Amino acid sequence: MADAALATRPETASISDALLTVRDLEAWYGESHVLHGINFDVRAGEVVTLLGRNGAGKTTTLKSVMGMIPKRKGSITFEGKELMHSPARYVAKAGIAICPEERGIFSSLSVEENLMLPPKVREGGLSVEQIFELFPNLKERLSSQGTKLSGGEQQMLAIGRILRTGAKLLLLDEPTEGLAPVIVQQIGHTISRLKNEGFTIVLVEQNFHFAASVADRHYIVEQGRTIDMIENSDLQANEGKLHAYLGV
Repeated sequence: MADAALATRPETASISDALLTVRDLEAWYGESHVLHGINFDVRAGEVVTLLGRNGAGKTTTLKSVMGMIPKRKGSITFEGKELMHSPARYVAKAGIAICPEERGIFSSLSVEENLMLPPKVREGGLSVEQIFELFPNLKERLSSQGTKLSGGEQQMLAIGRILRTGAKLLLLDEPTEGLAPVIVQQIGHTISRLKNEGFTIVLVEQNFHFAASVADRHYIVEQGRTIDMIENSDLQANEGKLHAYLGV
């Protein structure tokens, strides 16, 4: 299956106006070689998903883009600047932010303190009032400890926190995992609204149906490689491929 997909490897269709370009990305955890050739592009204002089974390398890809994996090789360019050898703090200042799967909420801090923790890296971030407009629950829980929130509220806080920073590119890792359907729907509306306001998003998701409701394009990741790219408008025509890749 993977061999057949290599004929249409996504790196052969380079996007000249891409905001983010990842080429031949490899990464290691210690001696364990996890990524073997990740290639994808993201245009400004797009929502692009990385789809694949558990352990395919999707989260490692986001962490590599963010500079959180020390041992990497290949190329990661953002706004035309090479970031492969840049530490995470420089990547953040360049305008990229990550919302990790584990959310990273500090239990010793209130909701307000968690929200205000990341520094602004550039102009264009959302104000606190705009974040409350997106997530009204947070305004009602400002003085609560971060980990006293429900799972859905913690996810809202994790996303809201990076929206303050002014980052142009948001990396969202499994934002709907373990959440009730009504909260998943709210997260979907939020992603669509952020796209309309000019944010660019790379989304890692196990929930394919959610991904299909918000994304422009989908890259398929298998065994540490991107093996295909499918436009959201072409999903129906590629239903058989998706069943083979993902078992959906």
